[in-house]
Amino acid sequence: MRLMYLLAITAASRSIYLSTPYFIPDAPAIKALTDAAKRGVTVQIITVGNHTDSETVRRASRARWGALLEAGVEIHEYQPTMYHCKVMIVDGLWTTLGSTNFDPRSFSLNDEANVNFYDVDFARRHIGIFQEDLAHSRQVTFQEWKDRPLAEKSWEHAATLFGSQL
Repeated sequence: MRLMYLLAITAASRSIYLSTPYFIPDAPAIKALTDAAKRGVTVQIITVGNHTDSETVRRASRARWGALLEAGVEIHEYQPTMYHCKVMIVDGLWTTLGSTNFDPRSFSLNDEANVNFYDVDFARRHIGIFQEDLAHSRQVTFQEWKDRPLAEKSWEHAATLFGSQL
């Protein structure tokens, strides 16, 4: 699953829309996403906001956002309730959806399954759903991320120590 995600991100030429409740990118994923943004690919990610079933995972995720946000990756936190979509749409053509979260546990430990679709109409429908979710999400800016309180930064740093287990 990890390789599939990384290859799709690396191949993207126009857009990447990623929905995932557990977003803990490792160094190769951060590089792939930042490289995509730097080559002009629109990269938008929706993940959980305050309504989460694992605050530790949320904090470990937020600790890793700096390089992504600085490179122009948009990260949005879903506001109304717990967010549990696991979908990625690349270039309005290729879509993967299933049980895989964007985190080390899903990529290496869990028995996950996704279905991939290479279909413009299917991708278009899921981009519409993504945009509806985006309308109910709050974007986190690089400046906001940088200026978060020291207590949050400390909690996030501590949560990253468990990164491989999350």
